[in-house]
Amino acid sequence: MTRFEMGRTHRPRGSRFNFGLLCLIAGLMFAAGCGGDKSGTTPRATTTPVHYVPNSAAFWDNPANWTTSYGPAYADILLQPSNFVPCRGGPFALCYYSGPSSGTEDLSCKLTPDGKFANCQCFDIPYGAYYVDINAILNDSIYQSTVAQCGADGSACATPNSAPVCQSVNQGTLMPNAKLFSTFSFDCAPTNGIGQTNCAAAPYAGCMTAPCSAPDSAGMTQCSCPVFDGPYQVGQNNQACMLGTDLVWSAAYAPPPPPAAGVAAPPPIDPTLSLSSDAPTAPGNTSGTAPSPGSGCMPDAPGSAGCPLYVPGSTTIPPNSGVNCQTVCAEYSACTQKSGVQTGLTCDATLCTDQCNDRNLVGKACAGLGKCDVSEIIKLEVAAQCSCCASQLCGCPINSKTDSEIATLVQDQRNAGVKPQCDINGTLCGTP
Repeated sequence: MTRFEMGRTHRPRGSRFNFGLLCLIAGLMFAAGCGGDKSGTTPRATTTPVHYVPNSAAFWDNPANWTTSYGPAYADILLQPSNFVPCRGGPFALCYYSGPSSGTEDLSCKLTPDGKFANCQCFDIPYGAYYVDINAILNDSIYQSTVAQCGADGSACATPNSAPVCQSVNQGTLMPNAKLFSTFSFDCAPTNGIGQTNCAAAPYAGCMTAPCSAPDSAGMTQCSCPVFDGPYQVGQNNQACMLGTDLVWSAAYAPPPPPAAGVAAPPPIDPTLSLSSDAPTAPGNTSGTAPSPGSGCMPDAPGSAGCPLYVPGSTTIPPNSGVNCQTVCAEYSACTQKSGVQTGLTCDATLCTDQCNDRNLVGKACAGLGKCDVSEIIKLEVAAQCSCCASQLCGCPINSKTDSEIATLVQDQRNAGVKPQCDINGTLCGTP
């Protein structure tokens, strides 16, 4: 009997997944990742990774401590859209496409000799919008505090960074001996796409919130992911479920809802319904057609998953939003690099139009922002449903060093084949 089968009799802490809600995200929870440059040196952890807290396999394999009836936290189970709590910050890792060693990038997930873990090559994201599956938090105390704040299903934490787990990821405190942690984001969706292949029970790597090493020069990181044996879904279409004797997919499982009495079981979940037919296709969402997990759009997420950019003369602060522009501008001014550059403003100039090939620019523009207080900025962008727009809406001042740095970053994006926000709406262009 597999651990998956044992869990079928255990009472879940969260509610069952509503199939009608699946159209928002079900295919996005496969312990997230994206391709990188194979030419870089593969990172190797210098210390033994701590895979979970408490650091005891017996604790996590005890059904009394499972987060759902389908298995432990490292099974990466998604029961309903609200299980994905939204966050903003970084750095974090993406392992969404990890598994195979073939292709132009080495995205392999290689099993350890005992088969309990997989070393997965994943993509380093310096900063951005991301999601954590509340059922897959590998630190029990952080899981408990997140459930206390957000509810067992995560529904009370629809605002980015309102879940305690977000701060743990941003501050790098989720687990010791780790430089960053694996989450899910849309950062590579505009170029790499999203899909689903349903697979029968077999070992897979549950990478959500797994510990990762420092990134290498090519922007790749190695994450040490616990392995679970059960049915799973791969986040791409038409994939072979079995990769080889020492390779497994970074994957997760969104179970179908139980059929009603006398009704045939529903077909397998199709996660491609989670995005609109034309999304994600290009950097910078100017239409807001595709919703993010949950409802509405996600400020600062890339591609069609994100909210629209600022539209001069059209985007406004909604009445009674409670936003204080003085506080918004103070947050931009308070978070600066050693040179005096206002990090929130340089980040806004690049973040919402970035692609996988300019992640180094985003890393430079957003350096250290994950540890800054941007709560009022987030409040404004959520209220106005726009991305990288708070400084424009509040007319926040930009100092000369920041203005010059923005101009450099904007040109660097153009040189990388990325259309910057400046060329879309004429804002955050900087002065050379």
